[in-house]
Amino acid sequence: MDFASSEPSRATTSAKIVVAGGFGVGKTTFVGAVSEINPLRTEAVMTSASAGIDDLTHTGDKTTTTVAMDFGRITLDQDLILYLFGTPGQDRFWFMWDDLVRGAIGAVVLVDTRRLADCFPAVDYFENSGLPFVVALNGFDGHQPYAPEEVREALQIGPDTPIITTDARHRGDAKSALITLVEHALMARLR
Repeated sequence: MDFASSEPSRATTSAKIVVAGGFGVGKTTFVGAVSEINPLRTEAVMTSASAGIDDLTHTGDKTTTTVAMDFGRITLDQDLILYLFGTPGQDRFWFMWDDLVRGAIGAVVLVDTRRLADCFPAVDYFENSGLPFVVALNGFDGHQPYAPEEVREALQIGPDTPIITTDARHRGDAKSALITLVEHALMARLR
């Protein structure tokens, strides 16, 4: 049996990506839409204990919430695998963020522009940590009420941070957001 190959073997590289944002912005949906494996979800049923704490104004159909993390995997190229770690959105779970972010090359911050203030903590976290990130405006019901440059101005984010539009329900959009992040992270390392 001949084990020799006419082509040299290619090394596979893996990278850790964080998917973050406020409560109910689509992080679990994003990871689930793009993952090539059944994603690990740590969803718990929302109870009356969260009444008055979790704002369901724009997430009326939401009945569960992430209480630890979401995990998925996508192969972007035959030699690049991304491991996705979705953060919980509520501030009572922020104590986990340092552990979830450790070792990541970058983050996708999902934003619901109907509730722009909900993304401030995630944007602040990644700006302060120095971890490269992209802001992905998640269009609910296909609706993008604000242009990326309007959001950039509102968030006071510099021109080096990509702001893109996405639909967390669609694999192609989520994959495109991840590619933008990987490219941004690579460029940040070269600076």
